[in-house]
Amino acid sequence: MSVSRRTVVAAAALAPLVPRLARAAAPLIRRPIPSTGEMLPAIGIGTSRRYEVAPTAETVAPLKEAVQTFLSLGGSVIDTAPSYGTAEDVLGLILAEPDLRQKIFLASKVDTTGRDATLAEFERSLSRMKVETLDLVAVHNLIDVDANLAVLRDLKGRKRIRYVGVTVWRDTQLDALEAVMRREALDFIQVNYAIDNRAAAERVIPLAADRGVAVMTNVPFGRDRLFKAVQGKALPAVAQDLGCTSWPQFFLKYVLGNPAVTCPIPGMAKVAYVEDNLAAARGKLPDPAQRKQMEAFIDAV
Repeated sequence: MSVSRRTVVAAAALAPLVPRLARAAAPLIRRPIPSTGEMLPAIGIGTSRRYEVAPTAETVAPLKEAVQTFLSLGGSVIDTAPSYGTAEDVLGLILAEPDLRQKIFLASKVDTTGRDATLAEFERSLSRMKVETLDLVAVHNLIDVDANLAVLRDLKGRKRIRYVGVTVWRDTQLDALEAVMRREALDFIQVNYAIDNRAAAERVIPLAADRGVAVMTNVPFGRDRLFKAVQGKALPAVAQDLGCTSWPQFFLKYVLGNPAVTCPIPGMAKVAYVEDNLAAARGKLPDPAQRKQMEAFIDAV
């Protein structure tokens, strides 16, 4: 990831360290998809930017190692999109490894208009990732949302996909997202949510809980905004109470402290980041009072 994360993680190394094997021994927190009850591990991989690399064996090798580590530690959710450059092609190379596909909850998106174009985009995603079905397909950024949801429901009915949803990543889209959630039956939403960007928690995430919709959350580090804010700062006492040994764990535990959040999807392109981030989904999560302390700390930096 970025220099800012490397700097912050190095600084957090001054905090008490939990041995890797001890962290891995605790099971990952899992949360249900409300529409079916299927349980998902509570941290996934987002492939925007981090997996947009040249789809060659040499370039993909460290990403493949990160995914293999992610699966070995209990993860399963990987989220991508046709608009993420080469990410789907890169996943195709990773998923070529024997027995990997059945271990992954694989999510992608559609972001074009018109039934024929949307179906062609869907088929292209399958071809690029070398898979026959997808677990989740969402309408990206609410593009042609009513027509595209109809296409996705048809694909779901034909068992080409298992779940349908919609995504946004900006606060300016939350009103439109709320309107779609109130008129449509959805399995998933994906929304931007971080400790310093809590707008989605005001109406949209509670509405998802009320309507039985799973919630993926993107940009949990604010595209490195949070790492820059805490650079050079020590973890607060509440982080130690929660067993956090790094800032990424602090940020992710805050998001997971909202019980309506199913699965944040930070970008994880290195084994070290996979191990660090997944530790956030083990052990204690903050209660409401601790979440207030976490917010107050970040609001003050």
